[in-house]
Amino acid sequence: MGTILLKLKAKVERPLDASMISPDVFAGKSLKEIESLELWRGNKKIKLGEIFEVSGETAQKPEEITITIEGDLSRARRIGKNMTAGKIIVNGNAGLYVGDGMKGGEIHVHGDADSWLGFEMKGGIIEVDGNAGDFVGSAYRGSKNGMSGGTIIIKGNAGSEVGCFMKEGLIKIGGDVGLYAGIHMQGGTILVYGSSLGRLGAEMVGGRVIVMGKVPDVLPSFMIDEIRPNIKVGADKITGPFYSFTGDMTEGGNGKLFISVPNNEHLKKKEAYIL
Repeated sequence: MGTILLKLKAKVERPLDASMISPDVFAGKSLKEIESLELWRGNKKIKLGEIFEVSGETAQKPEEITITIEGDLSRARRIGKNMTAGKIIVNGNAGLYVGDGMKGGEIHVHGDADSWLGFEMKGGIIEVDGNAGDFVGSAYRGSKNGMSGGTIIIKGNAGSEVGCFMKEGLIKIGGDVGLYAGIHMQGGTILVYGSSLGRLGAEMVGGRVIVMGKVPDVLPSFMIDEIRPNIKVGADKITGPFYSFTGDMTEGGNGKLFISVPNNEHLKKKEAYIL
């Protein structure tokens, strides 16, 4: 097994394209070849060895490689881009586009991650110990290809438009989310243990959004169906009870919102519309 350590030599002051930091790129290369890989820092190309101390042991296959990165990478973008196997550990914060187009393997950020975490992700696991920015598991602007597989786990909070155009997979958020979680959602599951700022599932046509905390209200284009005692997410049973809503009716949607009953007493008036 190969374990490669990348240690920042100095603080990253300008945006850094870190898309080559991936087990797929490192596989089969010597440490010297890894040090010679080129990346953009701002508008200039530099070698990876100019900004990182590179040490450890390499391996021939991506699935045999673990890359550990030490330092604050909040200005580094696209860590693990398109990776298919192996593991990346970031001991610090990470910047934009972590796990961009990821197909397999694992990324673990022991800090915060910026926006577009796991965007257009197809497989694998991303775990963030801190908070994440906007557009987690989303499609990029102008695209309808949101997350189509894999798992994203955020232990803290996340921003707006989580799971935009999401097709499959699971997003679990331990804290709160911003506006429009599940917007344009087509499939998959978003599980929020905290609260939402609102406008859940706008224009969704499929999938599920589960909120354990509070929501300000439910969009009028969602119809209440029933009260569910619990919800199953994978092998886990999430204890309710939950209000069950279907929508977005403006899109002919069949998506589901499951919202905690005890934490949203202001929604009790909607029980009158359960058939």
